Amino acid sequence: MKHDSLKQFVSLHQSLTSEKAKLEARLADINKALGGSTVKLTASGKPAKKKKFSAAAREAIAAAQRARWAKIKAAKKAGK
Repeated sequence: MKHDSLKQFVSLHQSLTSEKAKLEARLADINKALGGSTVKLTASGKPAKKKKFSAAAREAIAAAQRARWAKIKAAKKAGK
């Protein structure tokens, strides 16, 4: 009885793994046809790590965003 369940599980696992591989291949073809993938994958098939900004770059981006919000808030106050 346990062997039957185990065999069914192994069989199901193999068929699902095969189906996953087929779907990934089709998705890769679709992405290629659309001009590339939006997610970069490593050789192992896992998504590549995102590049990190330096602290100075993050601060410059944050300062620019604060300036944009200050400009929007000032425009709202002037409009009232």
